[in-house]
Amino acid sequence: MIEKKDIVLEKVVLVGIITQDQDQEMSKEYLDELEFLTYTAGGCVVKRFTQKMNMPNAKTFIGSGKMNEVMQYVKDNEVGTVIFDDELSPAQERNISKILNCKILDRTNLILDIFAQRAQTSYARTQVELAQCEYLLPRLKGMWTHLERQKGGIGMRGPGETEIETDRRIVRDKIALLKAKIKTIDKQMAVQRGNRGKMVRVALVGYTNVGKSTLMNVISKSEVFAENKLFATLDTTVRKVVIGNLPFLVSDTVGFIRKLPTQLVESFKSTLDEVREADLLLHVVDISHSNFEEHIESVNQILDEIKSKDKPTIMVFNKIDAHKPEPIEDALEVSKANYTIDDWRNTWMSKIGDNALFISALNKENLTEFRKRVYKEVREIHVTRFPYNHFLYPDVEDVN
Repeated sequence: MIEKKDIVLEKVVLVGIITQDQDQEMSKEYLDELEFLTYTAGGCVVKRFTQKMNMPNAKTFIGSGKMNEVMQYVKDNEVGTVIFDDELSPAQERNISKILNCKILDRTNLILDIFAQRAQTSYARTQVELAQCEYLLPRLKGMWTHLERQKGGIGMRGPGETEIETDRRIVRDKIALLKAKIKTIDKQMAVQRGNRGKMVRVALVGYTNVGKSTLMNVISKSEVFAENKLFATLDTTVRKVVIGNLPFLVSDTVGFIRKLPTQLVESFKSTLDEVREADLLLHVVDISHSNFEEHIESVNQILDEIKSKDKPTIMVFNKIDAHKPEPIEDALEVSKANYTIDDWRNTWMSKIGDNALFISALNKENLTEFRKRVYKEVREIHVTRFPYNHFLYPDVEDVN
């Protein structure tokens, strides 16, 4: 354990692989993200291990030589937790646990743990519990290793397997109960959404930790919890916003992430319904992040999965105050790392036109332009819905 300002952090080792589909640079990026996830969960990363492989080892994820290296480090440094960057199969998890003799987690398990910590409302806790149970079910066998001596032989048949089956039945029953509970709450939330009438709905979407909640606070003048950690927001927050005397609803949704566990996408279905039923999406992007283009792709992939990719969307490139391009050392070797904000404007972003906005929600930079653009889009949707009310709302030029 490592103590930091009265907080005890678990010592953690990270393990990832480099493959044809995931080169060294991408592997480093994923491990950087995994380290941030670990910090968010309350851990301190003391070492990273990577190995080049064509594909993960079916039994132990990494090769035996690298596994011995990890085992020696864990033993010498009294590390209690090893986290793997990809989802481990139940068999891999069991095999690795026997070798390393410490707590083994994968990216999915880690994200589920963070969600469990962050869930505030009864609904969010129910959603997380469902995802955890679905993740746990195929892995129950590994939790009964203390009964392995009862595998077979005279007088040794049954008890271990019976206990596992009993637990499986309990978990299956729990999953059924949680699904029924979520179904009931889904109906209630659908009624709530219906009761909002025909007001235009705007949803903030984007990768985790891009500043959605900070932007929500600025435009709605409210206090939505915001923190520089992954998944600070789990519960959807809906606020009424008025620009140029035109009222509309803005919802702040859970952030997306690469390799988002399928269990979470399914269990947070109702939260994502806020996105499905939105009239306009504000896709918030952290332009100061070196791999923000990959983040955009990940978010678009999830939007596609929930059939929301074709909705009217404004790209909001946030954190321009934190964007610091690397100095150009060789004029012949200019890369995206050297791009200024103006350079980025002239790339593929120029094709988006006025649907690309550059702001700093934290420092409130370019928010007048942002408010006008959002107002223009919301007004068009509103006037289509209520054609006789167009005279009530000023033109965008008159909006402050």
